Amino acid sequence: MGLQAIFFYLFAFVAVASAFMVISAKNPVHSVLFLILVFFNSAGLFLLTGAEFLAMILLVVYIGAVAVLFLFVVMMLEIDFAEFRSGVLQYAPIGILVGIIVAAELIVVIGGSVITPEATKAITMPIPNPAVRSNTAALGDVLYTNYVYFFEIAGLVLLVAMIGAIVLTLRHRQDVKRQNIASQVARTPKTAVEVVKVKPGQGI
Repeated sequence: MGLQAIFFYLFAFVAVASAFMVISAKNPVHSVLFLILVFFNSAGLFLLTGAEFLAMILLVVYIGAVAVLFLFVVMMLEIDFAEFRSGVLQYAPIGILVGIIVAAELIVVIGGSVITPEATKAITMPIPNPAVRSNTAALGDVLYTNYVYFFEIAGLVLLVAMIGAIVLTLRHRQDVKRQNIASQVARTPKTAVEVVKVKPGQGI
C-alpha cells in the first residue's frame, strides 16, 4: 500500500463519517461544521485523482461561500429545529428509495466500466495526458470552445435567478427615507426653487 492509497482511505473514511454526522448531529451548527469537513476531505480526494480545479472549487465556492452562508443563516435565524425533526421519519421511505436508486446507478456505471473497458474509449472528448495539459487548462478548453454557448446560458440563468430572488425578497419600509433618483432627475427650476416674499418685520 503506497502513500497515495493511505491518504485516499484516510480522506474517504473521514468524509463518510462526517457525512453521517451531518444528518445525525442534533445541533444544526455542528451539522454545518461537519459539512465543511466533508468538503475539505472531498477536495483532498479530488487532488489525489488529479482534478485540482474541482478541489479548488470545493474550497473556494462551497466552503468559502455556501457553507459559511449556511452557518451564518443557522446562527442568526431563530428556527425551531425540533419541530422540523419531528416529521423526518415519514420521509424515510422516500429517502431510502432515492438512496437505492443512486446506489444502483453507481453500480451500473462502475460495473459497466469493469465489464467492458472499451466503453471508456468511446468518450467524445477523452481526458488529455496530465503531463502535457493540466486538468484546469483542459476544462477551460472544453468550456470556452465546444460548450461556450451553454456556459453563457448557464451564467444568464444564474443571473436571472439572483435578480429574481432579490426582487421577491425586497420589502420597502414606509418609515425609512430612501433616495428617489427618478424624481430628482425630473426636477425643474420651478419645482426646485420656491420664491417667498416676506413682508418687512415678519418672519417666514
